Amino acid sequence: MSRVSVKGVELLSRWLLVLLVLHAPRHGNTHPQCLDYKPPFQPREPLVFCKEYAKFGCCDLEKDDKISQNFYKIMDYFDYSGYMTCAKYIRTILCQECSPYSAHLYDAEDANTPMRELPGLCGDYCSEFWHQCRYTISLLTDNNATLGIEEDRNKFCNFLELKDREYCYPNVLSDDKLNANLGDVRADPEGCLQLCLQEVANGLRNPVAMVHAADRTHRFFVAEQLGYVWTYLSNGSRIDRPFLNLTKAVLTSPWAGDERGFLCMALHPRFTLVRKAYVYYSVSVKKEERIRISEFTLSADDMNQLDHSSERTILEVVEPASNHNGGQLLFGHDGYLYIFIGDGGRAGDPFGKFGNSQNKSTLLGKVLRLDVDNNDDVEPYSIPSDNPFLGEKGSLPEIYAYGVRNMWRCSIDRGDLITGQGRGRLFCGDVGQNKFEEVDLIVKGGNYGWRAKEGFSCYDNRLCRNSSLDDILPIFAYPHKLGKSVTGGYIYRGCQMPNLNGLYIFGDFMSGRLMSLKENQSTGKWEYKEICMGKDQTCRFPKLINSYYKYIISFAEDEAGELYFLATGAPSASARAGVIYKIVDPSRRAPPGKCSFKPTVVKIKGKLIHFHPKEEFVIDKKPTTTAAPTTMARTTATTTLRTPPTTMRSTTTRPTYTPPTATLKATAKPATIRATVEPLTTRATVKPVTTPSNPTSMQQRTTGTATPALTISWRQVMTARPGHATTPSRQRPSLSYTRPTVTPKPRPLLTTGARRPSPPTARPLTRPQPHATVRPFPLGVTTNRPQTTPRPTYWTAATKPTTQRPNFTLSKAQDKFLKGQSDKVEHSTGNRVNKKNRGSKTGKQRRRKHRVGSVRLISAEQLSDRGRVEIFIRGEWGTVCDDLFSSKAATVVCQQLGFPVALRVAKRAELGGGSGSILLDDVECEGTERTLLDCKRAKVGKHNCAHDEDVGVVCGYHHDEDK
Repeated sequence: MSRVSVKGVELLSRWLLVLLVLHAPRHGNTHPQCLDYKPPFQPREPLVFCKEYAKFGCCDLEKDDKISQNFYKIMDYFDYSGYMTCAKYIRTILCQECSPYSAHLYDAEDANTPMRELPGLCGDYCSEFWHQCRYTISLLTDNNATLGIEEDRNKFCNFLELKDREYCYPNVLSDDKLNANLGDVRADPEGCLQLCLQEVANGLRNPVAMVHAADRTHRFFVAEQLGYVWTYLSNGSRIDRPFLNLTKAVLTSPWAGDERGFLCMALHPRFTLVRKAYVYYSVSVKKEERIRISEFTLSADDMNQLDHSSERTILEVVEPASNHNGGQLLFGHDGYLYIFIGDGGRAGDPFGKFGNSQNKSTLLGKVLRLDVDNNDDVEPYSIPSDNPFLGEKGSLPEIYAYGVRNMWRCSIDRGDLITGQGRGRLFCGDVGQNKFEEVDLIVKGGNYGWRAKEGFSCYDNRLCRNSSLDDILPIFAYPHKLGKSVTGGYIYRGCQMPNLNGLYIFGDFMSGRLMSLKENQSTGKWEYKEICMGKDQTCRFPKLINSYYKYIISFAEDEAGELYFLATGAPSASARAGVIYKIVDPSRRAPPGKCSFKPTVVKIKGKLIHFHPKEEFVIDKKPTTTAAPTTMARTTATTTLRTPPTTMRSTTTRPTYTPPTATLKATAKPATIRATVEPLTTRATVKPVTTPSNPTSMQQRTTGTATPALTISWRQVMTARPGHATTPSRQRPSLSYTRPTVTPKPRPLLTTGARRPSPPTARPLTRPQPHATVRPFPLGVTTNRPQTTPRPTYWTAATKPTTQRPNFTLSKAQDKFLKGQSDKVEHSTGNRVNKKNRGSKTGKQRRRKHRVGSVRLISAEQLSDRGRVEIFIRGEWGTVCDDLFSSKAATVVCQQLGFPVALRVAKRAELGGGSGSILLDDVECEGTERTLLDCKRAKVGKHNCAHDEDVGVVCGYHHDEDK
């Protein structure tokens, strides 16, 4: 074969490969998302107009009502034939705002790009719409770009068509695989649940616990292993004064994996009244290591600080070794304090004949239950009357359960929000010895088997064969190939993510694996599913990330029941590598307004330290076409990674200190550890490693029938329209919606001259007022009318005006504002003569007064159409943060300045950062507001950003003029 022919074959093969890539199914390239950049939801009340999205979509009843009113205003421009022909198209197009894929249909998945004015249609559907009702497009949008396209099908469909054939309307409804599990938690082909995260706090030194006060302030308190406890407000800010500082008393070290230190804190369940907190920490008393449980009282002068002089020791337990310290405190729904203490350390519980855990004459290896109420003038605690071993010879009365090894992180189930099912159950993770980690459901008087058993298997064969053992088996156990140090978690009972209700989420400190258990109500067994980080497209929502530090230290829930976990990149009490992550389900959210709360006022003494996330948001990641780096090899559980040699809650004796040599960051299932090890650098700070998600097999896309959950026929959702007179010959059916009386304004014909002869099509009437007669509306009637019919009589041609209309429009508010300004100028300065001692003073210009809410664009090039956004409030100009700032907010800015179009949003101070005050943050607009002050936003001057996050915009007159 000649060189020419070989080269031709190579070129042909390359072209074939390109074609295969271009035409390959693209499941996962988009995701369900609403126009507010949030996941879809199930409305709290059934929709009346866009009924096909009543089970899952992006509209609540209020939004559905607005769409309905808009529909009827538009249809008032049609007579009977117009209703017959065009109503179904107009309704369908308007209702796509309610589609769970509305963000994709409107090109709104990226908040930095302009949003479409109308949803993207499939080519065939667009052609059908053009043949039947092309002149109605001027009623659906005020964009003047539609003026010259009504007669040209190609231009018309270029404007409306979405090139992605899988996600355009109506194909997006007819893909079985795309809609099969719509609204459920996404899972990869291996069944791993795909969740996302939100960074809540960072720069912490081994954060071991996070608790809340249940006082409606929605504060949370974070404890560091070193002995500090910090107060965080609901907006993420931290108070610079510690809630508690026990660093001088706490016994710990900078060793990587040292299990001693400040280990837990619990606030009294009636904290607002009792004002007491309980802490669990390691101390050294005369060179003897002990566990101390102490009580503190809230300061009388500061609601965010404990009185350090009020410490009262509740209990002390001598620790024979430095590991297996346990470290959990919590209050049950019975009001009693539960304490979880380890077996004393070393390997295999070697103390005594049966070990500490099976010996009820010692507190080691036990769950204790104490009554700490009404103890001010008496002993620090009393024994609850129903404690299971009260009065038993040789047993300590504090014991509630025994046979535990080293329980690390326990939680109380709040119960289902509606039924209360599961309320009060006590879950714990118990760290194993050589083979298994386990999760236990703690009950009164229970024996959990250690050291006779480890997980479901025998550890000490002699004790395991003892018929009197009568131990309680764990609800779940996993081998050490999946992880070697369990971190117990919580049953999710929050409001924001209904899909997660009843899911027990926990993790592993060593492997970084996130896991979940779900109880099968029929069998009572717990079913296991792994949790991995969603791909970039799955987590492409504002403020979400999809990677985390490997060493999962603890889990927590806030006052509203939302779930968090605390992790670090270097397990040392001196390394500021700790981060708190909120767990987020991107598949479904609660309906708007259901989970809103207003925190009570927190009186602050000291300064607030605003939170600045360090992770790059998924939505801000720039797409790349380069191959993955070679260091991202998919490793197995046996791979060797440069990590600290020992871990917290280890099974070995105290290690010598070895500084961490690398930072490991998990991005997916840690069993096959999807992580990147950052090479050693000379920098002293520990920095997260950004790692791309591992590729998974793409789901194949097939086209089938529409799913019942999303589609409903036109005939099904329409009924006779109430409130209108009818005649036998001209009856107007309509939607099942009580429409208010609408008096539409005259709408001029949006043309610039007499039309050329064109194919007949339905066209709205161009008259000052709608028809006085009642127009029937047989929605759902299938007519046999061909696509091309004789020209109808319900439209007339317009005469050509003498001047061309400008290619942009001003909003009514702007038009009124500009007219008012013109009138002011005419009346105030039209005939003014500046005479001496009258009017304006000679040689001095009158200072211009800016209106509150005025905006300006500041750029180094002094361009009028682009620059950093600054707003005038309280007598000063200040900048706006880019958090949540979208193209809709940019539209408000540009229209204030006289530009009809916002071409682009520039984030991260791309167009320059300011130096003065930061006045606005978290600005969310609908695009119709008069100023940014009318948008949803944080309070003026309240922000958690810096000037490197100042937002800028680029304005213009046409959507295609940017560059």
